Amino acid sequence: MPFLGQDWRSPGWSWMKTEDGWKRCEFYCDDFERDNNNFNLQVLNVDNQGIYKPDKCEFSAKKRKKDHFNNTTKSQYFYHEKWIYVQKESTRERHGYCTLGEAFNRLDFSSAIQDIRRFNYVVKLLQLIARTQLTSLSGAAQKNYFNILEKIVRKVLEDQHNPRLIRELLQDLSSTLCILIREVGKSVLVGNINIWICRLETILSWQQQLMNLQMTQQLGGGVTLCDLPLHMQNNILYRFSDAWDLLNLGQITTTMHVLSEDLHLWKKLCKFHFAEKMFCRHLIFSEKGHIDWKLMFFALQKYYPKKEQYGDTLHFCRHCSILFWKDYQLALLFKDSGHPCTANDPGSCLMSVSPQHFIDLFRF
Repeated sequence: MPFLGQDWRSPGWSWMKTEDGWKRCEFYCDDFERDNNNFNLQVLNVDNQGIYKPDKCEFSAKKRKKDHFNNTTKSQYFYHEKWIYVQKESTRERHGYCTLGEAFNRLDFSSAIQDIRRFNYVVKLLQLIARTQLTSLSGAAQKNYFNILEKIVRKVLEDQHNPRLIRELLQDLSSTLCILIREVGKSVLVGNINIWICRLETILSWQQQLMNLQMTQQLGGGVTLCDLPLHMQNNILYRFSDAWDLLNLGQITTTMHVLSEDLHLWKKLCKFHFAEKMFCRHLIFSEKGHIDWKLMFFALQKYYPKKEQYGDTLHFCRHCSILFWKDYQLALLFKDSGHPCTANDPGSCLMSVSPQHFIDLFRF
């Protein structure tokens, strides 16, 4: 007896015997009917060919799935796990390989941008993808990418934190899109060219909103940075790793300007980002014969990459080949590393993954 299902490998349809004869049963998953929590059973009479038509039923099922897909793409609806198995070749156990777009969809970046420790990491990753890997994203990954970008822009406009990072991200993204749309052509882009033009217009609108952003002063009546003693202000400046933050702080008051121009501060900043062997190649002296560490820093960053520093990053398990976000609360309470690790000592197999390393994992 041949199978009645569409796929010859499937077990066929489910049938039940009634007084009127055999009737086929169809089960609808409550994922597509969220309003109804109970499991629905629909009994269709196959004898009545006028009521039941397989083609129409199949079309309605596909349409229902598509509507559910479109209504939930604003959030990462696919997976609840915050990890993904990184596979670079086909094996007997696993077929195919993992792509950058799949990893971008699987990892929970929507909630990561709400964490102040992971915010800079996600922004840097989006910036690197905008520079080099934008054409390698699938349609679903593109949609997820711009949804996360929209959430980041809205967050910055609301809380006014890290606007400079987002300006740099949007600038790189707009420059890449202009080159791909105007010079390279639509053949390298996945999707309709009109969709990319609309995305470019949206990015330009976000850039204008960030340019018009006015930083409001918090009137809490508490102690501000300028109210602290000079030695405490100086210690705070020595904790900064971004040169542009020091320059912006130096524009607040005259005292801050004097503290931010300290050559010992810039010397420590140079040693943090660059190796000492790089200093000998780009020595810059002032009029008094001393080394101008401030000018040296901006000269060195033109030739060498700066050291990246993040509060939290993605982690990669060398034993399981799994990329995941590490949940520190679960790690303290239940000794859970954040992924189903089979190693005897999961902590010894973990390595921190930088944004560039994340992209390099999916270059085959």
